[in-house]
Parts: sequence; structure tokens; C-alpha cells
Amino acid sequence: MNYAVDSKGFYGIFGGAYIPEMLQYNVEQLRSEYLKIIHEPAFQSEFNYLLKHYVGRPSPLYEAKRLSDKYKARIFLKREDLNHTGAHKINNTIGQILLAERLGKKRIIAETGAGQHGVATATVCALKNLECVVYMGSVDIERQAPNVARMRMLGARVVPATSGSQTLKDATNEAIRDWIQHPEDTHYIIGSVVGPHPYPDMVARFQSVISAEIREQLPEYTGSPDPDTIMACVGGGSNAAGTFYHYLDKEKVRLVAVEAAGEGIHSGRSAATSILGSVGIIHGSKTLLMQTADGQIIEPHSISAGLDYPGIGPLHAHLIRTGRAEVIAITDEEAVKAAFVLTRLEGIIPALESAHALAALDQMQYRPGENIVICLSGRGDKDLATYMKYLDTYESIV
Repeated sequence: MNYAVDSKGFYGIFGGAYIPEMLQYNVEQLRSEYLKIIHEPAFQSEFNYLLKHYVGRPSPLYEAKRLSDKYKARIFLKREDLNHTGAHKINNTIGQILLAERLGKKRIIAETGAGQHGVATATVCALKNLECVVYMGSVDIERQAPNVARMRMLGARVVPATSGSQTLKDATNEAIRDWIQHPEDTHYIIGSVVGPHPYPDMVARFQSVISAEIREQLPEYTGSPDPDTIMACVGGGSNAAGTFYHYLDKEKVRLVAVEAAGEGIHSGRSAATSILGSVGIIHGSKTLLMQTADGQIIEPHSISAGLDYPGIGPLHAHLIRTGRAEVIAITDEEAVKAAFVLTRLEGIIPALESAHALAALDQMQYRPGENIVICLSGRGDKDLATYMKYLDTYESIV
């Protein structure tokens, strides 16, 4: 089966560009130009230079031996948390800022949930001296205060989204409204593999550096570029898209997407989109989303701001519906516990998003000694205030 996007922007039945007329110019300009631009030798040269000398790539592939002993498997962590700005998001923003420059855009907008994409966008805007406006839900502004401070220090204007659940979905709505009002001079750096075509494909391409590096690094440990299992957390799904990318057609490699179950899959406070969702359209793309029978969005919940989204990228919807990827849903409590386990065993504090992927090890079936790669998509500095609430509970976790 072909897992690449087709000429109309679809992965199977998912994807496309369902957009208002006012966005046709922006999206069509991107669609007609992005592949040509990103394959130019000069673009690739600058992109790769910045990934190496500015971001700090390649990020290490670390064999977590104490964690491996606990789970009786060989567990490798792809250390995206060690990138400049502390997450995988910078891979995409580097690519998109170079694209925006070549399209003649002078103003950049973005949405953010956990704040990592906002920080990464503000970072590249400072680097390229471009105006930056970041939309962020009011709830997320409060729970991700350190990242808000970083964005402001980098020169970005952080605009609160005060409608709906005041989280990632609502920040995206506000960013799209801004883009409609400023079609000529503004580029919208979408942070995940969501939105109208070509964004899901474009973001996945920029993030595919993750799986390209895994294939180069893993043979040092195992003698093969292919692990038995690859795991990543999924909200919109950009880190998972990048981690899965070069393994999509390698059917022997198991792909595990880990979603946020919140307070429980069927609790009414969940973000387990692929389990609870149905086919619909959100933010310009046909995908799986949490909605009522008459198509109204059901507000998601997750302790992790980056997974607090009612939809999922169309690539992931396709992988899940075709059975190429499997889904595990992790509760807030399970994710926090997994974060403390990693911290105490390996001295690595993960982002709450990444902690969901780690927690899935407790729910999986696998062979003893199996090679498992987990994308550690971000570091936990931004989540310390949340973690501290659980410090007494998990004081003696290991």
C-alpha cells in the first residue's frame, strides 16, 4: 500500500484542502511552489546547514539501559529533547521559515499548544528578523508560562485565544482568521501534520530527518537500520510522522501511535481521537475528529497541552484506519507516572507529551529483547509545575 500523499493531497480518503475562498490564494501558492522550492540545492544546503550548526543535529539515539532492564527489551530514545529550543518542532520551523523567505513573506503567524512550536517559530523569526505573532489558548498560556516568557523574550507577540476550550483548537482557529485577513504578506507556520494540503505532507517532510537519522544510527547498536517497533505520541502528530516516515513501507516494523486518554477514554474528558473520533473536517482537512452526531466539535482534554486536540493528522488517520499503525491511549496519571520512571531511571525529564509514549510500554505485548525506538519529542522543563504536584505521590517510584 502507498502511504504517500497523492496529487490532490489525500492519504486514502483523508486529507485534501477544505478551505474558504479567502484562503485559496495562500494555499494554492504553497501547493504549487513547496516541492520545487524545498528540492532546490540552495534550499537544501541552507536547511541542512542550520539543522547541523544551529539546531544541533543529528540528535542522539540513546540506549536507555536501566529502562531496558525494567521492560526486558532494548529501548532506544531518539533524543529530540536535545535540539535547540528543546523539542522536534524546530525541524519544521527551520524549513518553513526558509520557504516563507523564498515566497517573499515578511510576517509569520503560528498556533501553539504546549508552547514548543511557538518557541520554535519565535526562534526562527528572530534568526531571520521577521515579525512573529503566536496564537495560544488562554488555558495553555497559564499552564505553559515558561514557554510564553521565552516567546516574548524572542520578540514574538503572544495573542490569547479566549473562545471554546481556550486550548490548541481555538488557537488554530484564531491563526486561520488572521491568515484570511493578511493573505499577501503573511505565512502561517502550522506546527503539526494537520491543516489543508500541502501542510501535512510538507511538515512530515521537514520532520522526516528524525527517521532518516534513526536508520543511520541504529545499525551501530543492532546491525540493522530497522527496529522491531517504533513509538511516538500523537496529537496532531508531527513527531510521529517524522519518526515513522522512512518506515512507512517497511511492513515488518511495527508503528505505535500513542494518544492521550485524559481522565479515561470514555470519561468525557479525553483526547483519544482515533478511538472516539469519526470522519469529518477540521482546520481545512478531512480526518478523524471528536464530534457530535451533528458535527459539532467535542472539546478534548489532556494534561498535556500538546496532545489536547480533537483531531489527528490525515496521514495518521490513514495509517490507523488501514491497520498500518496501532493506537494505544494513555491517561493523565499513567503519563505522569511514566515521566517519573524515566527521570529516576535515566536522569532524563521528558515532556508530558513524550511521557505518553513511554507509558505505552506498560500496555504493549512484545518479545523479550525486542528492539524498540521511542521518540522523546521534547524535554520536561515546561511541565515542571505540573510534575511538582505529583512529587509526593511518586517520590519512591523506583
